[in-house]
Amino acid sequence: MSNDNTHQYLISDEPFYAPQQDEVELYEAAYAARLPVMIKGPTGCGKSRFIEYMAWKLQKPLIMVACNEDMTASDLVGRYLLDADGTRWLDGPLTTAARTGAICYLDEIVEARQDTTVVIHPLTDHRRTLPLDKKGELIQAHPDFQLVISYNPGYQSLMKDLKQSTKQRFSGLDFDYAPKSVEADIVAKETGISVDIAEKLVKMAHTARNLKGHGLDEGISTRLLVYAAQLMNQGVKPTAACRMALVRPITDDADIRDTLDNAIDALGF
Repeated sequence: MSNDNTHQYLISDEPFYAPQQDEVELYEAAYAARLPVMIKGPTGCGKSRFIEYMAWKLQKPLIMVACNEDMTASDLVGRYLLDADGTRWLDGPLTTAARTGAICYLDEIVEARQDTTVVIHPLTDHRRTLPLDKKGELIQAHPDFQLVISYNPGYQSLMKDLKQSTKQRFSGLDFDYAPKSVEADIVAKETGISVDIAEKLVKMAHTARNLKGHGLDEGISTRLLVYAAQLMNQGVKPTAACRMALVRPITDDADIRDTLDNAIDALGF
């Protein structure tokens, strides 16, 4: 893929992002040094939105990859395809980013197989290279290229965790849900819902997050709060919107559902 096509990966409109600490300045410093960055934090806390915001702020193209357990190295780097004229090589997203100088964001990297993630290693040290073994080509990464990965430490296990040999190739930023007032502001600005309702939604989220490890694998994310507010904007009653967006997606346990449903009723919508 030629550099002329990188415009399709540029983010034209500013994504709304509310900084929590000094993560913007830290990321800018990491990008200036072209350090690979690892973003850690719970589901739906704003990791992807942060990277979109930084790509917009830096005016750099962003190629995002949602990792999954079936993703192979060829899905990342590329493969030969058959067409009417024979075979042709098609670059994968990682190769495209390395050639053109984009930020490549591998979301939820631990979902990918470990034999797949090792292909990123040469791009994350002084070499900044990507070997295309099937093609017999060694790509020297574009000077603007940067690799960013994210994952949720709450889902770490013996089977799903990054190897130390991978972790220690990255600088790292810890993310968490925003403080209550900031999170309410995010929900209000993102959806146009009133601050009063946004504050009630955040209160509900904290109720659920306190149950993490006590019946819930994961609490209510900021993303789900936005969903609830969007349902309300469509005329759905607040209690019904909360049950649909905040409770039903996160648990099938009847007792936990009853507890959360009662917490919704107590909010006094």
